Amino acid sequence: MAHGVVASSELAAINWAAPWLQPWCKLGHPLATYSLGGWAAEGSAQVKEEPAKRAGDTEQSPLPPSPRRGPSCADALNAAPALAGCPAATVRFVSQSDLPAGVAYESYIFDSNCCPTREGLHDFFNGLAWLLFPLTKRRLNHLHVAQIAQTGIQPVRGPARDGLTVFDENAAFLQCPDALWDALVAKDWNRLFGPLRPLWAQSHLVLFGHALLEKLVYPRKPITAHVYRAQAATHSIADLDAWMAADLSAERLASKPFAHLPVLGVPGWWPDNHVPTFYGDASVFRAPRA
Repeated sequence: MAHGVVASSELAAINWAAPWLQPWCKLGHPLATYSLGGWAAEGSAQVKEEPAKRAGDTEQSPLPPSPRRGPSCADALNAAPALAGCPAATVRFVSQSDLPAGVAYESYIFDSNCCPTREGLHDFFNGLAWLLFPLTKRRLNHLHVAQIAQTGIQPVRGPARDGLTVFDENAAFLQCPDALWDALVAKDWNRLFGPLRPLWAQSHLVLFGHALLEKLVYPRKPITAHVYRAQAATHSIADLDAWMAADLSAERLASKPFAHLPVLGVPGWWPDNHVPTFYGDASVFRAPRA
């Protein structure tokens, strides 16, 4: 695949104003713009005049040259410190072709500190997750590798690796009052989005899974997150990342500690959900299993 050909149309489709992308926008938008080949025209002059610096930096990393056809996904992610003023990822992003045949993806990341990256939204959002949640992503990698050491690579993942994969691909983190969480776990949709609706203003939901973020580039009502309850002391992404990395274990994820949430049902996240009938679609807001 030529760099930027398919990925460009996908990146251009991202609506960075979507409420679920609010925590990701400051980081993701400039990388997507650069990947589309428009960095020099849209932002480089301003950044050169007023470079964003991190605490302790003595000089700003130079901006990479704006490519003629758009850089690879890996190159754009590696350029994040210059483009978005953020710390570098704890891994280096490389082409998928760097992954040796027969070597497990997670083992390669662990051994080489390099993350194989394909063109397209899926791996673009995965790279953003490494940048925004470095401790959580590192913890997931270590847990995967530990499981591989125990059981090897098998045709069917065991409960722990299955839980790790679900978390990595489709998790969302929710800090909320007990009543809201209890209603979500019970799939009591009428209560969750009716009498308890004001409690959403006291809650903090952050999407994490890169497959989940990819799907929401083209929002559909049935898109559902596996919600993991977070108990971080604050709503800052850094504190949430640190808490999550400390809390995760293979045993806990093997138990599938998730609640299911159709994300477009979150108040304020979709124009139609202010109408109570929005939640009457039983094919999306399903009743709990007996």
